Amino acid sequence: MELTGKHAVVTGGGRGIGAAIADVLSMAGANVTIMGRGLARLEDKAKTLRGGIAVQCDVTSENSVTTAFATATGKYGPVDILINNAGAAAARPFRKTDRAHMQAMLDVNLIGPYLCIQAVIAEMLDKKAGRIINIASTAALKGYAYVCGYSAAKHGLLGLTRSLALEMARTGITVNALCPGFTETDIAREAIRNIVAATGRTEAEAIAELVIHNPQKRLIEPAEVAAAALWLCRESSASITGQAIAIAGGEVM
Repeated sequence: MELTGKHAVVTGGGRGIGAAIADVLSMAGANVTIMGRGLARLEDKAKTLRGGIAVQCDVTSENSVTTAFATATGKYGPVDILINNAGAAAARPFRKTDRAHMQAMLDVNLIGPYLCIQAVIAEMLDKKAGRIINIASTAALKGYAYVCGYSAAKHGLLGLTRSLALEMARTGITVNALCPGFTETDIAREAIRNIVAATGRTEAEAIAELVIHNPQKRLIEPAEVAAAALWLCRESSASITGQAIAIAGGEVM
């Protein structure tokens, strides 16, 4: 229960990586607020957490973020741990990537985390303590074909992480990015269905295509990402900041 009394906010906390992180933070004693757009899913997940609460939030809307964080802090006080997990990926060839698609990828994967950080940073500075963890992707560390909007946004998120870590270096606040490879989530499952539909391959063949660059030849499990997030939240990780930690079976070194 090393996080007892800490208030953690996990965006995109209703499923996948976000839900797995909410689980481990709750088990470690934190009061966990999970945020996302689908309130029913969030409320179902919150029931599985010790003292967890669900708050509806669209991270691409500044007003929504302001309202959501006011609700969360009204329940559990200032945020000690922020997990920016909400995100979206959509594949599209560059020549079919119009400005609206590019803007949508930037809004949810980069501007959303920026808005959430702005909502908590002042109180973290007041307390001279805090943990900010941005869930990026191996797409923040390398390029992938057909996802230029997503990759550009995740590269931007990593730049934000590193720059903010330097600004916060003497404040007691750490800022890090976790960069999973293809993970067993709804996003990966959708990609698998798209490959099957487009190519006629079997599901096993589609998975093999996704993990072709992973030396372990498997999808990453959400629990593996959650374990890394918990490690970064510990007091003993105070010197870990500005890092992009790949959880990808050796795909990125």
